[in-house]
Amino acid sequence: MTQSTMRRLRDGWRIQWRVIHALMIRELTTRFGRENIGFLWIMVEPLLFAGLVSLVWRIMIGPEEHGLEIAAFVISGYLPLTLFRHCVGRSAAVFQANGSLVYHRQVKILDFMVVRLLIELLGGMMAYLFIAIVLVPFDQFPLPENMGLLILGWMLYFLVTASICLIIAPLSEMSEVLEKFLPVTTYIMIPFSGTFTMASFLTPSIREALMWSPFVHCMEMMREGIWGDEVRTYYDTLFPIVFAMILLPFGLVLCRRVRRTMTVD
Repeated sequence: MTQSTMRRLRDGWRIQWRVIHALMIRELTTRFGRENIGFLWIMVEPLLFAGLVSLVWRIMIGPEEHGLEIAAFVISGYLPLTLFRHCVGRSAAVFQANGSLVYHRQVKILDFMVVRLLIELLGGMMAYLFIAIVLVPFDQFPLPENMGLLILGWMLYFLVTASICLIIAPLSEMSEVLEKFLPVTTYIMIPFSGTFTMASFLTPSIREALMWSPFVHCMEMMREGIWGDEVRTYYDTLFPIVFAMILLPFGLVLCRRVRRTMTVD
């Protein structure tokens, strides 16, 4: 690769990063404004959901489940689930909402998806880190035994979520009915997400069926990253990667098709 080609690639990445940065500021300002705590709502929203669900489980079940702190167990599962639900919700009609910006030559249609997904990932991980720091001194959240595995689980969970959203976003432009059904489907997937259970808690037949969900593999990685040898986990690191790699090309083709039919005002 020649130096001139490398220079053009660097310039291209620099311009695209500036576009994404500008779109992120626009998105945050549009969603949260500049009043009160502003963009920190991206962290507070999932934090409130996870905190309330954790409190309900604490009241219903008690301080522990299968020897694990109930607050840490619920939060470690519910915050990734919230990430998925928010990403799916924000993907619907994303092109329609930002269509006028395509008038600018540097703005690509995928930039809208990247911006919204990155904002949700940032909010989810900030909430995770914040609540863990708060609960650790009260012995309600253990220090992670394997931080690398915990982060890998998070990243693969996000990769699977992004690959699904890349298909949902263009399809929602083609069918308004799909947009109406999305909130329901995100609730239906809860039993298949590994949020409130672990594979080792289940019977072999149910566990075998549940392992077809890529989210379960990611969740098991995160749980092992937190509790280490205290929990018995079942996962295949490659499974969520292969799942995402199969969906991504379809998502890109659908996005390209939507771009051709978009009308720029």
